[in-house]
Amino acid sequence: MNTVRKNPPQPAPSRIAGTLKVNRPAPEAPPADAADARRKPKKEGEQSGRGGRDSRPDDRRAKDANPPRRAGKPEARDAGRSGGRTDARSDGRNDGRSATRSDNRTLPREHRAIPPGPPLTPRTSTAEGLRLSKVMADRGICSRREADELIERGWVFVDGKRVSELGTRIDPDARIALAPEAKQEQAQRVTILLHKPVGYVSGQPEPGYQPAMALIGSDTQYDHETSQRFHPSQFKGLAPAGRLDIDSTGLLVFTQDGRIARQLIGDNSSVEKEYIVRVEGQLAENGLALLNHGLWLDDRPLREAKVEWINDDQLRFVLREGRKRQIRRMCELVGLNVVGLKRVRIGKVALRDLPLGQWRYLSDDESFA
Repeated sequence: MNTVRKNPPQPAPSRIAGTLKVNRPAPEAPPADAADARRKPKKEGEQSGRGGRDSRPDDRRAKDANPPRRAGKPEARDAGRSGGRTDARSDGRNDGRSATRSDNRTLPREHRAIPPGPPLTPRTSTAEGLRLSKVMADRGICSRREADELIERGWVFVDGKRVSELGTRIDPDARIALAPEAKQEQAQRVTILLHKPVGYVSGQPEPGYQPAMALIGSDTQYDHETSQRFHPSQFKGLAPAGRLDIDSTGLLVFTQDGRIARQLIGDNSSVEKEYIVRVEGQLAENGLALLNHGLWLDDRPLREAKVEWINDDQLRFVLREGRKRQIRRMCELVGLNVVGLKRVRIGKVALRDLPLGQWRYLSDDESFA
């Protein structure tokens, strides 16, 4: 006996443009028993009762109200019973997490997958330490510029480890050592003491005036018989460590050594500088006391100084700072005019008998502090 399947396969829609569409009758809404039976999987070879397309009413509205289900997409009721979400993206995320959890439960701890997280970035706060070059300069090992040069050449060791990367931060209490090559190079750096005459500028040349460095040469070396001979290569890196006005004379220091430059002109320098100053005018009633302490320049108070009379027209100044034309401006504030100024000492190094316009090397047994 021949049987007809209740839900025969539907023919594929035509792909030919301009073909006629046949209005097929919509299927009758099956009873609840039939709907439940249809959701249950059929056993292989199970046959349905007799029925066909002839019994479907020709009603387009019934077809629109009950559209055919797409293959592979469960109904909302089925999804609700399964507890899943209909959002495909959320399904993908849940499947990934559950798979990772199930895999991690079956693997040893050291082989479990690490869930992804934000990328790790190195900290650059000052809590990690201070720049190596700054620590070296603060300890007086060399200047910051020289520290960078030594680091680049691999001549610096921190706690026994070589450091060759600029910008490295270290513990402020770390142990720093220099390679023998660095110490040898530092020993070869020279410091020159010049007795500057009036009319020479201590730094860059100005119109109508020569720089004081022009006085340094083999023909003006005072200690040529007892010290090394001057070589023009020593001009490299040689710079004044401090200033002395055009109208002033006395001891002026040039050095290649950043340690000495920082010692003399650094922000925290406390090296004394002594001057003999010839003045004229009428000193204010409390002028001498103000010269020692109490004056302001450039909206900042001056450090305490030591000022005393030598004779009727000369004062001795001992300062621990060096602002531009400081002594001349201090004297003007108390009614005096400077007519002559000579620097005779910087720290422990004195001008002594060095002739005007000549220079000598700072010896190994001399130091400013």
